This record gives sequence, structure tokens and C-alpha cells, in this order.
Amino acid sequence: MEKHNVLVVGEGGREFAIAKQLQQSPHVQQVYCAPGNVGMATVGVETVAIEENDFPRLIEFAKHHDVVWTFVGPEDSLVEGIVDDFTAAGLKIFGPTARAAQLEGSKDYALNFMDHYGVPTAQHHSYRDQTAALNGIAEFGFPVVIKENGLAGGKGVVIAQDREEATQTIRELFANGQSRVVIEECLNGPEYSMFLVLSNGHYRILPMAQDHKRAADGDRGPNTGGMGAYSPLPQLSDQDYEQMVKEVVEPTVKGLVAGNYHYHGILYIGLILTADGPKVIEYNVRLGDPETQVILPLLETDLFELVDHALNDEPLPEIQVSAAATFGVVVASAGYPQHPVHGQMIGKLPTTDQVMIDYANVAGTLDQLVGNGGRLLMVLAKDSSLQAARDRVYQYLAAYDWDQCFYRHDIGAKAGLGSNKL
Repeated sequence: MEKHNVLVVGEGGREFAIAKQLQQSPHVQQVYCAPGNVGMATVGVETVAIEENDFPRLIEFAKHHDVVWTFVGPEDSLVEGIVDDFTAAGLKIFGPTARAAQLEGSKDYALNFMDHYGVPTAQHHSYRDQTAALNGIAEFGFPVVIKENGLAGGKGVVIAQDREEATQTIRELFANGQSRVVIEECLNGPEYSMFLVLSNGHYRILPMAQDHKRAADGDRGPNTGGMGAYSPLPQLSDQDYEQMVKEVVEPTVKGLVAGNYHYHGILYIGLILTADGPKVIEYNVRLGDPETQVILPLLETDLFELVDHALNDEPLPEIQVSAAATFGVVVASAGYPQHPVHGQMIGKLPTTDQVMIDYANVAGTLDQLVGNGGRLLMVLAKDSSLQAARDRVYQYLAAYDWDQCFYRHDIGAKAGLGSNKL
């Protein structure tokens, strides 16, 4: 069997999980990750000291290391056109073009796409003018959702409870340089994460997951990039899932084809199951963090084969999923997301066959790990049941002294998993 080199672009927990999964494929000789993080050495991935938006150097590296294709992790690189640049250089790369990446790069663009192709979403309006936005609040009632139009790393959303908070949020967004602000009705219902592997109109759906965006227990505190996730979702019925596919996935994919997006990559659909059926909260044009870390370990389909077929417009293999369950909790720096601590000593984390560690924002060495701000790592477990996997993770977390770090204690509560106050 011929073996290939592949390149993953990015440095966080999502890229760790992607690179780890690809390195396990019998089709892969070596996974490179640029810039990667120090923890990737634990899974045989070779890091490359090239920043994720240095496209000329990434292209040069791919050419000189016989990279068969590149997998892009972060949204910034996609929105800035890494796929266009690699393609122009004659290189294969998995991800949408800069035009298609506007589905994440601009909330207004995505909402116009949904409206045009009949994808259900919240009532909404976008504003270029602060006064118009302030006057528009009255159309929605409270609570009301206010979003930055551009990329915000999962944190540019405020659910304002009253006019005072809404007014303050809008003024701050325009004062901070936003040229457009989106206001939406507040939808109610459980949220779900769905990821499609797309190949120009053909698609496969990866295992479903549920993210936990708020920083603190009980879904309190500010929005973050995600504090934990699990898969599968026992609370999601087959009937609701099929409705999501029919009413959301199919019109989305048909819209991508009709709009000539030639989409080869991942599309995330953030869904909320309302009393009126599923509606889209947002699109992302890549895998999510932390959902990727719990989804990929469940895949029995070879990730290299899946991506390779998608890139080459070959029939996509069926998604085969393990009967097991995965559960993960993020350990973040104290002060995250507003003012995360940097440089706290983590030391050497104990290895165990009970859990896995997916590293993200860490520096130093594996024997003397140091926090590098934000979300530092995820502790995750795979077991026959979600409860068993959850118990393993929280037992590990409770046994370690996390200096100037924090994590949530209630990940998975919406799936009926028991509370843990250790």
C-alpha cells in the first residue's frame, strides 16, 4: 500500500485531533502540522514552524515534502484564501475557497444565503449604522441576539436580556470597529452540532455532537470557543435527525451547488431544535473545536480515505461509526475568555489508559508544560457508554492540581448524565 505525507494547518485542539486521526491511517506515512503545538509529539505528528497564514511558505513546504494534500483547520486561513492560493500553485487542499468561506466570514452573507435557498433560520436584520441598529432593537423583543458580522472565534455573540444591555452591546461593537452588526430573534431549544464532508454536491454526515459554549457551570458566564463536548446524543431522536437532514442539510447542499461554490471541505451547521422545527444558528466552514476531538475517535471510516475521495470527486465512502461514546472536557486558563492567564506551570501530565489528552494552547516541553493562554487542552475518554466515559474524565481531572486553570463540571447534563462536583 502506497503511503503519503499530509499537512494539517493550525495549532489547536481541533488540529491535534485531525492530525492524530490521519496519522493512524495505513495510507499515511507522516502527518505534518504547521505550526502545531508541543503536545503533538505524543501522537507522532511532526510540527513545522510556519504560521497558519504564511501561505507562500506553507506552499513551499508542501511542494518540498511531497505532501499529497493539505487539511485546513482554522477559519482565518480559509477566509483569507489559503485554498485559492494552494490551488493556483497546483496543490490539493481540503477546504472551501475564500468566496465559499464567507459563509462563516460574514454573518450577513450566510443569512442572505439561507434566505435565498430556503434554509430555516432566525428572523434577522443587519445594520451598517449604529442609530439604525438601536432603532431596530424594538422589532425583536427580548432576549435578543446581537452578533459581530465577522469572525469572532465563537465569542462574538451576546444574548441581551433587556434594552439597556442591547444598547450597550451595539454601541461597543460599532465603537470597536464593526462595520456591520447583525440582530436576530432569540431561538429557544436544544443546540446541536452537525458536520458535513462535502464534495461538490455530494456529502456525508459525521457523528453528531453537542458543544458547551458558556464558560461556567449551568450555562452561565460569557461565550467561549467551547468548554466540552460529547457524542453520540441520546436525547436526539431519529425523527428529529431526519427532519434536520431534509429541512436544513438538503437545501444547504443544493444551494452550494446552485451557487457554483464547488465546495470541497467541511461544513458545520449549528442547529437549534425549536418548537417550529430545526433552524440554523450559523454556518462554519471547518471542523469545530471541541466537537472534533469527540467525533473523530468514533469514526471507523478511514479519515484519509474520506478526504482523499472528496478532493478527487470520487464516490464518498459510507460513514461507519463505533458503537462507543466519547466525552471531553476542556481545561482553560483562568480568566478565559476575556483575560486568560499565560505561563502557568502545568508540568508533566500523568499518562493513563483511562483517558486521552488532546493538547491545544501549551508551550514548553512535555516534561514541563506551560499554559499559553485560552483553552489549554482537553481530557477525553472513549467507553461503552457516555456515563462511563464521563466518569473517567472527571476522575482524572479531580486527581490533578490545575494551577490557574478551570473547567466545567456539568458537561453532558443535557444528555441526562449525572452531576459531578468533585
